[in-house]
Amino acid sequence: MKDASETSNIVSLSQRLDPSSERGGALLNNVRDIAGRRLQILINGMFEHVDDALFDLAEKAENNAAQMHYFDGMREVRKRRPMIERSFLAQIARELTDFAASVRSNAGNLGAPPLPIGSVELSLVADNELEESLAITSMIGKNETRLTRDLFAVNQRLSVIYGGIKIDDASNPIGPSALSQAFRQAMRELSAEMRVKLIIYKLFDRYVLAALDELYQEVNAELVRAGVLPQLRHELPRSSGTPRTSGTGAAGTAAVEGDDTGTFLAEDEGATSNELLQTLRTLFSARRGGPETPMRVPAGAIQMPSANELIGALSVLQSQAAINPHPALHGANALELAGEVQALKEHLLAQIGSLRGEKPSQVSTIDEDTIDLVGMLFEFILEDRNLPTDMQVMLARLQIPYLKAAILDRKLFAHRQHPARRLLDSLADAAKGWSAESDRDHRLHDKIKSIVDRLLQDFDDDLTIFERLCAELQEFQDISRRRAELAEQRVAESTRGREKLEQARRRAAREILSRIDGHSLPPLIHGILSRAWANYLVLTILRQGEESSEFRDALRFTNDFIDSTKPARTLDERRALRQMLPGIERALRRGLANVAFQESDIDRLLAQLHTYYRHQLGEPVPEAEVQAVEESTHLPIPESIQPITESDTELPRSETDAEPLLDSPQMQLVTELKPGTWLEFVSGPESLERAKLSWISPMSGRYLFVNRRGLKVADYAPHELAEALAAGTARVLESTALFDRALDAIVGRLSQPASATSPTNE
Repeated sequence: MKDASETSNIVSLSQRLDPSSERGGALLNNVRDIAGRRLQILINGMFEHVDDALFDLAEKAENNAAQMHYFDGMREVRKRRPMIERSFLAQIARELTDFAASVRSNAGNLGAPPLPIGSVELSLVADNELEESLAITSMIGKNETRLTRDLFAVNQRLSVIYGGIKIDDASNPIGPSALSQAFRQAMRELSAEMRVKLIIYKLFDRYVLAALDELYQEVNAELVRAGVLPQLRHELPRSSGTPRTSGTGAAGTAAVEGDDTGTFLAEDEGATSNELLQTLRTLFSARRGGPETPMRVPAGAIQMPSANELIGALSVLQSQAAINPHPALHGANALELAGEVQALKEHLLAQIGSLRGEKPSQVSTIDEDTIDLVGMLFEFILEDRNLPTDMQVMLARLQIPYLKAAILDRKLFAHRQHPARRLLDSLADAAKGWSAESDRDHRLHDKIKSIVDRLLQDFDDDLTIFERLCAELQEFQDISRRRAELAEQRVAESTRGREKLEQARRRAAREILSRIDGHSLPPLIHGILSRAWANYLVLTILRQGEESSEFRDALRFTNDFIDSTKPARTLDERRALRQMLPGIERALRRGLANVAFQESDIDRLLAQLHTYYRHQLGEPVPEAEVQAVEESTHLPIPESIQPITESDTELPRSETDAEPLLDSPQMQLVTELKPGTWLEFVSGPESLERAKLSWISPMSGRYLFVNRRGLKVADYAPHELAEALAAGTARVLESTALFDRALDAIVGRLSQPASATSPTNE
C-alpha cells in the first residue's frame, strides 16, 4: 500500500500545476534542459551535413550559375551557422518559458489568432514564401502523423505543467510545428537563394524532426518519474463514425499505445487543427447559405443514411463499375465523363434506396460535403490538361473508391502523406509523361490500368491497399526510370559530343580563314589548309584543348605554311624557304597521319608539294608538272574530309537572333525551366508528344528533350523554344502534385460567388 507522501506526488489529468510554482517551475526547467540538450546535438548534426549536401549538388549542377549558387550558399551557411543555431535554441527555450503567459494573453483578445503554418490563406504570397511554406507544412504534417503517440502523451503532460491549458500538436512548444516555425525564423539570418534554403529544410527534416522520438520519450519518462500522469494511456481520439478497417475493432474504438492501426484513421472530427478541411467546410457552408442549424426530424421522415450505409451502397456501385464500366469511359469526351462524375450522388441515393427499400432525399451535411469534394476533385482531373485524354479516362474510374476512402478517413484531403493521396499523385505523375509513341509496349498504360482495376475489384474498407499499390507503382517507376536514365545519358553524351565537334570546327575555321584572308594561295596550299589541316586542328582541339601546346604548334605551322608561298627571289629568301621545308614536311606527315590519312596519300601530297617548292626555289621543273600542280583541284585527300567555309565560322542562330525575344514572357519562362520539367509539343495536325527537359547545353544553351523512355524527342535553341511557346506548339506542364493543384482550384472555385460556378447541390 502506497503511503500518503507517494500518493501526493502523483498529478492526475484533472489536477493542474502552476508553472510559476516551485514544483511546476522545476518540471518546466527539466523539460527545457532536455529539449535544449537534445536539440543542440540534433541541430549540430544537421549542419555537419549541409556542406556535403551543397557540395554534391554543386558538382551535379546543370550549369555554372547554379553551381555558384550552391557554393555561395555553402560560404553563407558557414558564416551564419552560429547565429542560426543560437537563434533557434533561444526561441525554443523562450517559447517553453513564455508559453503559458502568451496563451492566456491571446485568450483575452477578441480578434482571431493568426493561422499557423499549413493553413489555407486565400491571399497571394510571393512564390518563394509559398514554396518555403509548403516545404514546412509538409515536414510538420509528416512528423505529427509519425509521432502521434509520443506527441499525444507530451501534450497531455505539458498541459498539466502549464496549469491546465489545452495543448495540441500545433501549440506544443516542442512539437514539430513549433520547432519548424522556430527554425524558419532562425533561417532569416541566412541570405541565400531559396533553392539552398529548401535543401537545408530537407536536412532539418531528416536530421532533427526525424529524431524527435527520443526527445519525446525522454520528456515523457522524466514527467512520469515526477508523477505527472504516470498511468496515462496514449489514447487517440477517433470519430465515432469511422468504419472498421481490416484488422481493427468496431467503429469508434480508440487506438491505444501499441495499436498498429494506420495513423491516418486517428481522426478527431471536433478538432480545429485541420485548417484546410475547416476552410473547405466553411466554403461549402457559405454556398449553402450559411452555417447549418440543427433540424428536428419530423415523425415518419426518412432517416438520412449512415456512413456504413454509404460505404455499402458505394461497394455495390464499385463492383458494378469493375465488372461493367460505363460506356462513357470508352472513347467518351470530357463533357460526358464530367456528367457521370456529377451524377454519382444520385446513383448513390438510388442505390441506398434499393438496399433499404426507401430512397433518402439527402445525406448528412458532412457526407454531402465529402461527396461534392470528391466530385470536384474528379471534375478537375477531367479538365486537367496536364493529363493525356486516355489517362483522364482511366483515372476517372477511381471516383467511387476515392469517395469510399474519403468517407472512411476524412483526413485524406488534409494529409499530403495519406496513402490514397500519394497513390493518386503518383498515378498522375506517371501519366503526365505518357504518350502512345513513348509507350509502344503498353507497359505504363497496362500498369496504371492494372492499379485502377485492382482498386475497383479489391478495395473494401482496408485502406492499406493504397499503401501497397503505391509501393508497387513506385517500384515500377524506379525500374522504368533506371532504364530511361541510361538512354538519356547516351543521348546527352551524343549531343554533347556533336556540339563539341561543331564548336571545334568553328574555331578551326576561324583560325584558318583569318590567316588565309588577304593571301592569294595556290589551290594546292589552300586545299591542304582548308581540308586536311583544318581537320587536324579540329582533332587537336577535341583531344588536347584550345589552350594546349599542340594547338599552338598547329597554328604556328599554319602561319609558316602560308609564308612558304611567298615568292623567293633573293638568295636569302630561298635560303629561308629551304630551312622551313623540313619542318613543314615533318609537321604535315605527323598531322595527316593523326587524321587517318593513308601513307600513300601523304606521299602523293608531299610529292606535289616538292614540285611546287622546287619551282618556288627556281629549280628546273618540267612546265607540265608545274602547271598540273598549280591547276590541280583533285588532291589526294579523302572525300569524307569536307572543306571549311565562311559559314563554318558563323555562330548558331540561337546565339545571334535571340536578342528581340529577351524581354518576352515566353523567353523568361524558358530561362526558368529546369531539367526534369515536362512539356507537351504539337508534332502534327492531330499529334501530340510529351517530353522531359533532360539537359541544357552549357556550350550552346540548347534544350534537349527526351520521352519517358529516355529517347530524344527534340532539341531547341532558347529562342526557338520561346517561339514555340508563343505559337502554342509547345506548352509547359505543371510540376505541382495533382492533389495540391486540385485543392487550390476547388478552394478558388468555392471562393467565387455561387452564381459564378455550377452548384454543388442539385
